[in-house]
Amino acid sequence: MKHFFKSFFKLSPIFVLAALMIISNIKALSEYFNIKLDILIIAPIATFYAIIVAMLTERFTFTDVLDAAISNVKEMQIVFFILMLAYALADSFMATGVGAAVINISLKIGLSAKTVAVVSLLISSCLSVATGTSWGTFAACAPVFLWLTHILGGNILLSLSAVAGGSCFGDNLGLISDVTVVSSAIHKVEITDRIKNQGVWSIFSLVIALVIFFIASWSLPTQSVNPTIAIDAIPAEVWEKLAEEKPVAIELLNQVKTGVPLFMVIPMLIVIVTALKGISTVICLSLGLISCFILGAFAGTVPDVKTCLDLMLNGFSDAGSWVIVMMMWVAAFGGIMGKMNAFEPLAHLSVRISKNVRQLLFWNGTISILGNAALADEMAQITTIGPIIKDITDKNIEASEKDMYRLRLRNATFSSALGVFGSQLIPWHVYLSYFVGIAATVYPLQTFTQIDLISHNYLAIVAVVSLLLFTLVPIDRFLPGFSIPTEPDVKIKKNNYVKGEDEKINT
Repeated sequence: MKHFFKSFFKLSPIFVLAALMIISNIKALSEYFNIKLDILIIAPIATFYAIIVAMLTERFTFTDVLDAAISNVKEMQIVFFILMLAYALADSFMATGVGAAVINISLKIGLSAKTVAVVSLLISSCLSVATGTSWGTFAACAPVFLWLTHILGGNILLSLSAVAGGSCFGDNLGLISDVTVVSSAIHKVEITDRIKNQGVWSIFSLVIALVIFFIASWSLPTQSVNPTIAIDAIPAEVWEKLAEEKPVAIELLNQVKTGVPLFMVIPMLIVIVTALKGISTVICLSLGLISCFILGAFAGTVPDVKTCLDLMLNGFSDAGSWVIVMMMWVAAFGGIMGKMNAFEPLAHLSVRISKNVRQLLFWNGTISILGNAALADEMAQITTIGPIIKDITDKNIEASEKDMYRLRLRNATFSSALGVFGSQLIPWHVYLSYFVGIAATVYPLQTFTQIDLISHNYLAIVAVVSLLLFTLVPIDRFLPGFSIPTEPDVKIKKNNYVKGEDEKINT
């Protein structure tokens, strides 16, 4: 019993972090408790509490705990540089015409109420891959497609959910997405290998979602309209809000309206092709930045060198002012939790109830989505739960290095996919709060709730369900490059692990 209470106490920092996140992101609860905190405040609170718990339960000195926190942050250093480049590239793609070119090419196929949700999903998916930002993609696409849907007489909730799901698509698969970058770093896999490994599954999920959206829109009108009308219909207060929240979104919308040369898609193609060739992520991002500035100069979207430097500065500032600082605190929190082996009982339980490697990997996925629900932030889940499922896999599965790498690829996919797509199914998640807030701003004619987005986000539902199902049942072997190795190539070291844990508990 003493061991049980000690284990529970060591997990209590997670409960503190989760409780503060849930209270702060559910309006009724935040008003009742009069608490509305940002993750930048919640993470330090949870970290300091974890320090106290570690010192009390394991008799660590403050220096011991601090070293563990700093050591975990140090492992993320290269990721911080990649994130700064990624944010700079995201703003540059939106401002120089790359994003507008992607939208305009897609719009040439023609739209109607019956097809606008499908096209919303397709374009937002492409744009999120190109820019690597779900937040920026949603802010850019929501004004266009919500008002376009209104003019066409379509279903607003379908289009809204399509944009939300598509905005997350690139966060799970995109080379320049912070979610992809961080999850790959934690599980020690190359980003380019991630793209090759989960690419077919990601496209499969997208295609299934497109079909579902088309079926859901089947009874809607078929007349088409020029998308410029949708942009002209955006109210002045919406433009003011976008100017405050995301100025580059205004540039993108204006470029969609006025048009940009189609050759502005080249920077996106350069990033994708160099990534698939296995070139270093830093080089891929740098080539994307350089090419969009050079081609933007020919297109007239980049007037001078100062514009290029300002875009880079804004990207670096955005990454440093929120994402990197938040990641440092959450990484420190994860380091402390790992130092006192806080998640050991959870690992023990998952191994004990698993009969084979597939079941163990399935529980890794389940732990990831439960962690996302508990922490209410996908990056917190990735940096906190990611090391847990990595440790479960490394310690309890016997396999060749090649097969272990494939298992790490699946764990990395769990971290990012069940982070971004899983967030779309959690009512109190920060993602949904942001999406609902932006939707209410750009389309004030309708009141939106988190449940509205959950019920119609078919891409998120398909992605989460299929990923867990394909892991538990060997259906993934039908998707090229996506299958995980199974017995007898890999085997679980269950007996040794459980025996050792039981001896520790008895002691």
